[in-house]
Formats: sequence, C-alpha cells, structure tokens
Amino acid sequence: MTSSTQTEIEAAAFRQLIKHLQEHPEVQNIDLMNLAGFCRNCLAKWFAAAATEQAVPMDYEQARAHIYGMPYQDWKNQYQKQASPEALSQFDNKTS
Repeated sequence: MTSSTQTEIEAAAFRQLIKHLQEHPEVQNIDLMNLAGFCRNCLAKWFAAAATEQAVPMDYEQARAHIYGMPYQDWKNQYQKQASPEALSQFDNKTS
C-alpha cells in the first residue's frame, strides 16, 4: 500500500467516525471520555492541530463546527444533557 492510499483510507475512516458521531448526538461527550478517553472536543483539537501543521488557518471553534456538524453552542443547546453523578464521578476518578 502506498502512503497516499493509506492516507486516503485513514481519511475515509475518519470521515465515517465524524458522520457516525454526528448521527448519534445522544452519545454524550462525558460518556465518550469515560469509555474511550476522548470526545468530540478532543477530535476538534486534533483536527485544528492537523490543519495548523498543514498551514491551513483554522481555530478551535471552526474545528468544533466541523466535528459537530454545526456550531458547538447550537449542538450543546440541542443535545447536551446534564451529566449523571455517576458519569461525573467516573470522569473525576480518571482525571485525578
């Protein structure tokens, strides 16, 4: 496999991950963090960093809009739920 083909395959897999997360807003970021150690915001940070490495101007809010499929505040208002005490406790125990 050439590096170009590998990059295309990785990009397609990443696009599918983003599509999947956009189609499943019921999956909360805290649940992603607790289960996988990353969330949509992490992906946005990585996306913005990769853009910067390629000299493509992109700030964090632009990256979040790309990952969420809408401005972050809109997603938050429409889909974000109050985290359960259990989820918060699990998150706090991982980050302590």
